[in-house]
Amino acid sequence: MHSPPSGIVRAPAVLRCVKALVLSLVIAITPFTPAASAAGKAIVLEIDGAIGPAIADYVVRELRVAAASGAGLVILRMNTPGGLDTSMREIISAILASPVPVASYVAPNGARAASAGTYIAYASAIAAMAPSTNIGAATPIRLGVLPHPEQPPGQQDGKQKGAPDEPSDAETRKAVNDAVAYIRGLAELNGRDAKWAVEAVRGAASLPASEALKHHVIDVIADDIPDLLGKIDGRTVKADGRPQRLATAALETVLVKPDWRTALLAVVTNPNIALIFMLIGVYGLIFEFLSPGAIAPGLIGAISLVVALYGFSLLPISYAGVALVLLGIGLMLAEAHIGAFGAIGVGGIVAFVIGAIMMFPSGTPGLELSPAVIAAAATVSVCLLAMALSMLVRSRKRRIITGREALIGAEGEAVTWQNGEGRIRIAGEIWRARASGPLQPGARVKVMAREGLVLIVEPIR
Repeated sequence: MHSPPSGIVRAPAVLRCVKALVLSLVIAITPFTPAASAAGKAIVLEIDGAIGPAIADYVVRELRVAAASGAGLVILRMNTPGGLDTSMREIISAILASPVPVASYVAPNGARAASAGTYIAYASAIAAMAPSTNIGAATPIRLGVLPHPEQPPGQQDGKQKGAPDEPSDAETRKAVNDAVAYIRGLAELNGRDAKWAVEAVRGAASLPASEALKHHVIDVIADDIPDLLGKIDGRTVKADGRPQRLATAALETVLVKPDWRTALLAVVTNPNIALIFMLIGVYGLIFEFLSPGAIAPGLIGAISLVVALYGFSLLPISYAGVALVLLGIGLMLAEAHIGAFGAIGVGGIVAFVIGAIMMFPSGTPGLELSPAVIAAAATVSVCLLAMALSMLVRSRKRRIITGREALIGAEGEAVTWQNGEGRIRIAGEIWRARASGPLQPGARVKVMAREGLVLIVEPIR
């Protein structure tokens, strides 16, 4: 029997390898591409905490996936104190453009949809709340607009006892009026109470679930998600500008939690973490410049600084605050090199602390710098400054071992000598020298002074 050609023998092995590779790729890709399997399901997304760039990215991505997979409904289960205006508008734009109806559900019991959460609820095709939850207080917090003194925040009746004070400056009025027009448009789009929405913005009005249902702020009160799906079944809503009749009673709920990307983005866009990354980046690069070739500090510093700048690009920051922080670091470094008895260093510390406080002036819940982080960062900077100053003081007290002054007091031996002049050997080098008396070759001498290239020496007795 003749053995088959080698190419025929290897072909099955190659095919098996290709099949195994394809199967591995399919298995690897499957968890990340929920395709048509999501059809006939209600996708549940969780908004728990402040609404920032990470939450916006998570919601927008999952709404796209839900639309591509033909999901029957997307439920945003919310418990939020508010968040960034830019992130809120990004989520609302995705909701309004989604062909899949979106239901905002304030849950669990005791949860709230304050500030940005109110706008998202108004933008959703269905707005629902669990018992013992509240909604409202949609005043732009970062502008410092307060409700009328006769109507404290968190009122439970939803009615104004007096008209809220008009903001005094033009910029604040412009921002508040813009927010009013925005939420009024959302209310008209989905047939909800526009009058109360205006009160929520201008007067920071807030309502519990029962009052919200009575004032047509929400569409339904539901104990849980299955109860919600049952109560909204058969309703006609708008999705992507087109009316749709909901068939939710038989939908299977699928919870899609934030993934690693959302978690990483949440860390990077945390103001406290961003500040720490910036400090690591700046100090790492400074150390690399002072000690060229160390590599590790420069590499870590460059990566940290890029991450910090990326986080800053997604957050509302004051560049004046950033400039003050960098100025403070520069002044502390100048103090370490100049040694101005602490005057420049103290100014650097003050500039650093003021700049850190000014960096994130928005006052948005969950997106503020922690005083503990500012204090820790300032303490670390002070400790580094103290270490640099102590090293500077010790270096000034050390005996000079190089240059002109290093020769004074050095000892050597006479090599040749004649008529008060000759040559001596100091530290392996031959120097011209003079002395007040005669010296014998090999005699030990000590340098007392230097005149140009001539050393003044005396014999050691």
